[in-house]
Amino acid sequence: MPQPDEIYSAFCQVMRRGGNGGWTGSTRDFVAELKRRNWPHSLRAADQWIEIHITLFRDISIEAGDYWLF
Repeated sequence: MPQPDEIYSAFCQVMRRGGNGGWTGSTRDFVAELKRRNWPHSLRAADQWIEIHITLFRDISIEAGDYWLF
């Protein structure tokens, strides 16, 4: 079981600087990074972790479902 700071580290790893100067990331990239670190999560589990632990980001997805862009 990964430690909370290790999951946060994986979250920070997928953040990318957007063209407008803001930071963006995707659930798909987050799940891929967790899998690379041997901590498999579903898209829904990753979304729930983001909702609970990350308060400065919001869902800006243009499509419905568990694949979020934040």
